[in-house]
Amino acid sequence: MKKKIRFALLLLLTGFSAMSQQALWGGAEITSPEIRDDHSVVFRLMAPNAKEVKLTGDWMPSQGWVPGTENMTKDEKGMWSFTTAPLSSDLHSYSFQVDGLRCTDPNNVYLIRDVATVFNVFIVGGGNADLYLINKVPHGTVARRWYDSPTLGLTRRITVYTPPGYESSKEKYPVLYLLHGMGGDEEAWIALGRTSQILDNLIAKGKAQPMIVVMSNGNAAQEAAPGESSLGFLKPTMQLPKTMDGSFEKSFPDIIRFVEGNYRVKAEKSGRAIAGLSMGGFHSLHISRIYPNTFDYVGLFSAAILPNEKDTARIYKNIDQTLAAQVKNGVKLYWIGIGKTDFLYKYNQEYRDRLDKLGMKYIYRESEGGHIWSNWRTYLSEFAPLLFK
Repeated sequence: MKKKIRFALLLLLTGFSAMSQQALWGGAEITSPEIRDDHSVVFRLMAPNAKEVKLTGDWMPSQGWVPGTENMTKDEKGMWSFTTAPLSSDLHSYSFQVDGLRCTDPNNVYLIRDVATVFNVFIVGGGNADLYLINKVPHGTVARRWYDSPTLGLTRRITVYTPPGYESSKEKYPVLYLLHGMGGDEEAWIALGRTSQILDNLIAKGKAQPMIVVMSNGNAAQEAAPGESSLGFLKPTMQLPKTMDGSFEKSFPDIIRFVEGNYRVKAEKSGRAIAGLSMGGFHSLHISRIYPNTFDYVGLFSAAILPNEKDTARIYKNIDQTLAAQVKNGVKLYWIGIGKTDFLYKYNQEYRDRLDKLGMKYIYRESEGGHIWSNWRTYLSEFAPLLFK
């Protein structure tokens, strides 16, 4: 009798465990995305009641400001699938459209937020993206730090990468201040830009000097990224006050003072670099110009050099005079990168003409593609090895 009871209990527990596992893992195992040896990728979605499912990914030709779509195919079990041609080595993003409703892939837990949009990501290695992978190399530390900004009257957050060995060393390190684009925040370069992975891998290969990377929040009205401030789970938006009105540039010395007061750094021009993408390139241009003896290295990645009649702040005046002073004081590297189809291409060309007239020497990098993270990760991978030599 006891054996029968024990056997019944075993069956009950086994059944319960199986049901729990099924609930935990969502039923049948589905692999999506599946990256094949030839770098083609298979996407799958179980949606038996859907009438139409489309895949959209950042590798697809764009339709205006958004990537194109591809129709997925449904089998007799209700599984939708699509197989791409071989994809480039990169960090790619994608999502599904189910009967017109955009959704993420329930079989891929790897998600990244870009402004107010969340999408799935995957990495195709075997090329540029090998720098974006977590490889078996020494790793740096990523910390979120809060600092006082008297200029803005706020306590604000920055993300700081310190290189492998920083904690056990007594050395002083150079600093790269790395700025995001409009709608981004202090999380953008770490999440979308793969900054820590790129620096870890470049340093391990001996291609870049060990350095501290400071990723600030360029939105002068924000304490921190959405969901990380006293405002709580506020919906992210690009429509923020004090955007590109001179406030961030004026307050930037607050960040430098905090970093140089709390980290072992080379607090001199030769130990400081500043670079940024889009709006961050705009900020880098102006910060390096109005503080001409502060940075020896400047990087403009698809910089938002747009004529704007609303730029009435004093900080945006006398550009030629301050650029001339910057030329006179000298920089070791002035680096400009832009995609051939970037909507800012024309304005970057005009800015280069201005630099040519002033006698500013610079490195120019023209790449394929437009205003995209694929370019900005590549630019960082090429810019960082040129620093602090």
